[in-house]
Amino acid sequence: MDSQKYDVAIIGGGIIGLAIALRLTQRYPRRRVVVVEKESELAVHQTGHNSGVIHSGIYYRPGSQKAQFCVSGVSSLIRFCQESGIKYERCGKVIVATDESELGRLENLYQRGTANGVEGLEMMGPERLKEIEPHTSGVKALYAPGTGIVDFKAVANAYADRIREDGGEILTGREVVGIRKAGSDLFLETTQGSVGSKYLINCAGLYADRVARMMGVHPEVRIIPFRGEYYTLSPQRRDLVKALIYPVPNPRFPFLGVHFTRNIHGEVEAGPNAVLAFAREGYRKANFNVAETMGTLGYPGFWAMTLKYWKTGLGEVHRSLMKSIFLHDLQRLLPEIKGEDLAPGGSGVRAQAVDKKGRLLDDFSIHESDGAIHVLNAPSPGATSSLSIGEYIVGLAGKSFDL
Repeated sequence: MDSQKYDVAIIGGGIIGLAIALRLTQRYPRRRVVVVEKESELAVHQTGHNSGVIHSGIYYRPGSQKAQFCVSGVSSLIRFCQESGIKYERCGKVIVATDESELGRLENLYQRGTANGVEGLEMMGPERLKEIEPHTSGVKALYAPGTGIVDFKAVANAYADRIREDGGEILTGREVVGIRKAGSDLFLETTQGSVGSKYLINCAGLYADRVARMMGVHPEVRIIPFRGEYYTLSPQRRDLVKALIYPVPNPRFPFLGVHFTRNIHGEVEAGPNAVLAFAREGYRKANFNVAETMGTLGYPGFWAMTLKYWKTGLGEVHRSLMKSIFLHDLQRLLPEIKGEDLAPGGSGVRAQAVDKKGRLLDDFSIHESDGAIHVLNAPSPGATSSLSIGEYIVGLAGKSFDL
């Protein structure tokens, strides 16, 4: 392989790395763009374990990148799905307050969504809620009719098809183990040889901070992996959930709480919790990586985070270990559900950026260094926002790189 071949190399074949490559090949058709992915397939980690929700933009602080990219990203994503023949559904979602103490937070979500330009939001009482989700129960709810569902792995692979059509390349099975600089060029040392490029965009997800350190960049955050575990509803009980049913989230914790999600294939997932994973790709409880766990435990921000959230974290661990606790939390939203209705489901790992003071970043984090752009934090709604994030990063690249 000619290691001098490329103008821009993107590390990471998840939905965001592919969206950036797509936007690059569209805007700069003469530039040589390559995506380097360590797995033999694309989109197998955060993208492939995504719940498939097309978020509408309710949760995010007005003016934040999450708010801006999500609201604009929805329309771009829907348009792409229509053009590419990808099945999606605007099924709507209810966020349910199950007691009076949650009403203030529910109102805040309505205000946030309105400020972010989310269309069609509706505050409703129990009777109207029953019309939309007959089996749920609450004192009040917020309805977001524009929320949707899609298979994000299918979207990512459609991005890849378009990239190849536009002249970009995708190299799979090439884990980046080192990065060196020689003059004005960067060389990605992979498990299948060297890949040379003038510029680099780091979209390595769960390993984004590690890739940054390979370039001598020391980000202010560390990736802490959190596993989210799901149950699935038995086929004969799927009629309990029409679309998406969510609780009112805790504003201090960047997770949305256990909820019910009907996916595009008709299955209904219940969850997730959020527990510390002992490996960055620790999809099972038994997965344990000594070096990665020691890296987490040796990070001061982990202990600062633990001091802040130990009570919440302990509750999540209990929920992980005891199905009865998981079931109890689900019954707040869906009183009819029983333990025998739940079968073990899949899980995902969220790459959560945590700073040295233990703060869990609640916005996207994109860092520029010499000849490179690093996407250090892009959790939910990253998939929904992927084309907008791609547009933004290509804009940065146009200014910083000689394209």
